[in-house]
Amino acid sequence: MKLFIATHNAHKLREIGEILPGFEICADDPDAEETAETFEGNALIKVRAIAARHVGAWSMADDSGLEVEALNGAPGVRSARYAGEPSSTPANNALLLKNLTGVTNRAARFVCAVALVAPDGAEHVVRGECPGRISTEPSGAGGFGYDPLFVPTGFDRSFADLGEVEKNKISHRARALAQVKTLLLG
Repeated sequence: MKLFIATHNAHKLREIGEILPGFEICADDPDAEETAETFEGNALIKVRAIAARHVGAWSMADDSGLEVEALNGAPGVRSARYAGEPSSTPANNALLLKNLTGVTNRAARFVCAVALVAPDGAEHVVRGECPGRISTEPSGAGGFGYDPLFVPTGFDRSFADLGEVEKNKISHRARALAQVKTLLLG
């Protein structure tokens, strides 16, 4: 089954392909400004942009990010641009660590909202979350984004240390995509 994905992020495409094997993943840049204040809203903006080009097919978009309890949910929907434009993972991670200096409550969660447009035009939105905490320093060579700083609940290693296979079993995206798979296979 062909599934159009609204992204230009190669890491995200690879992750989706690993979590949803058996689907023909086709990238399509949504070229849409993410102006919503929620992950769900931004996912809908992106999926609607590509669904208009792929009428009669499944289209999907996600918006995901990190919410840190002590920072009132920041970086949140601005996770990719937390340290400003242009987007920079090292700058984002450095700012997050700086903003948590001396903070003992390091509880956080990764959130992934996925929006789908079905071949008949029906819209669906699902959400997956992975709770954890922010470490005091980066660890691991895998993953992307905040993965070197995020330690999921029940683990003593960061997402970047866990490796793709283990991460893709427990991540926020894996939890959202499990719901997506149910919708796609009906």
